[in-house]
Amino acid sequence: MNDNSPTLNQSIALFVGIDWADQKHDCHIIDSQGRESAMELPHTPEAINQWIAKMTEKAKGGKIAIMLEQSKGPLIHALMFRQNIVLYPINPKQLSRYRESYPGGDGKSDPTDAMYLARLLRERIETLKAWLPDDEQTRLLNRLCEQRRFIVGSQTKLRQQLISVLKQYFPVVLELFGKSHQLDLLLAVLKRWPDPRQLRRADRRLIVRVLREHGVRNEERQKEALDAIRSSPLLCDDSALITPMSMTVKHLAQQIEGSIKTIEQFDQQISESFKAHGDAHLFSSLRGAGPALAPRLLCAFGSQRDRWSDADELASFSGIAPITRQSGKQRHVQRRYACPKYLRQTFHEFAAAARTWCPWTKARYQMLRAQGMKHHAVLRKLARSWIRILYRVWQTRIPFDCGRYIETLKRRLPGIVPYLENS
Repeated sequence: MNDNSPTLNQSIALFVGIDWADQKHDCHIIDSQGRESAMELPHTPEAINQWIAKMTEKAKGGKIAIMLEQSKGPLIHALMFRQNIVLYPINPKQLSRYRESYPGGDGKSDPTDAMYLARLLRERIETLKAWLPDDEQTRLLNRLCEQRRFIVGSQTKLRQQLISVLKQYFPVVLELFGKSHQLDLLLAVLKRWPDPRQLRRADRRLIVRVLREHGVRNEERQKEALDAIRSSPLLCDDSALITPMSMTVKHLAQQIEGSIKTIEQFDQQISESFKAHGDAHLFSSLRGAGPALAPRLLCAFGSQRDRWSDADELASFSGIAPITRQSGKQRHVQRRYACPKYLRQTFHEFAAAARTWCPWTKARYQMLRAQGMKHHAVLRKLARSWIRILYRVWQTRIPFDCGRYIETLKRRLPGIVPYLENS
């Protein structure tokens, strides 16, 4: 039975709004007769368990509907999989607009937000979808992918900090080993010689050994690097600057090296979890997905095939589909900002990768660019097309056939043929 069916809605005994925080949560409860009450819930496992027991007793076997402004986090984790509890996470903007519909709704406090959540839930529950978690295998894979992406983002920030510090006192090492594919070599040099004066005095044989260990085996290239290290003038010789900067660089290099090892561990675990998933074959064969994006695409759709009514609903939720505002003769189409950023990023990054490896995506990209569309607008349009394709793949459990799709595309969009021939 669909959790959003009239039968379920009629059996709801309590409508609860929770304004969550780190230390405590404000709760507002409305029973089936419309009676309202409020309470404060400390954020401890014991207090949450006692509160759930109290609400269950009060509901007398009926469902407890809970609305809150998050779809992940410690409170959701504490409430999910509880018997007779139905969760309705919403976007904070939805609550903000509902709050503004009340006189004096421009004010904000935790207890009143909990009240508005409870009232919104009770008034509009027929139009809302209950949130149900994916199966454990999908949740594990999704968490692994999310945390990997977080660590990659943190590593990017660390690398930017490292480059910024090196520019202040050690530019020669960036000129020699600053390219992205030389990161391991750069870190090895900085861990041994974070002070440019140390590097200039270092034993030639030791420098050559470090270069060889990190792929620089050509003797001519080794000599060029050695000559540059010996002959390049120091940006400065001020110990008051160099000493603290070299300590900072060594620290950043160790952090980056640690994050690289952690990402490798995540990659291994993601690969194992993805291969064991029942839907892996639907996404692993996509051109441009690869070992990083294929698991993220699988998690974007999830394990519940009744979650989305159609592909356009997912495209709107993810932020890929634009917003159209129309009034009278005026019509304005704009990018959607209120959306799950990680989910939108997943589809956007896949469209960018697919335009390199997938013939029809590359041809469609070139065609739209020739028509004057901007780069990111084209990627969003391609991502929306891919969402429609993958939604059908996900529903039918039949892998995508690129050749068959290209033949269909030629019939439906003849203008793409010249671009397909050039791709």
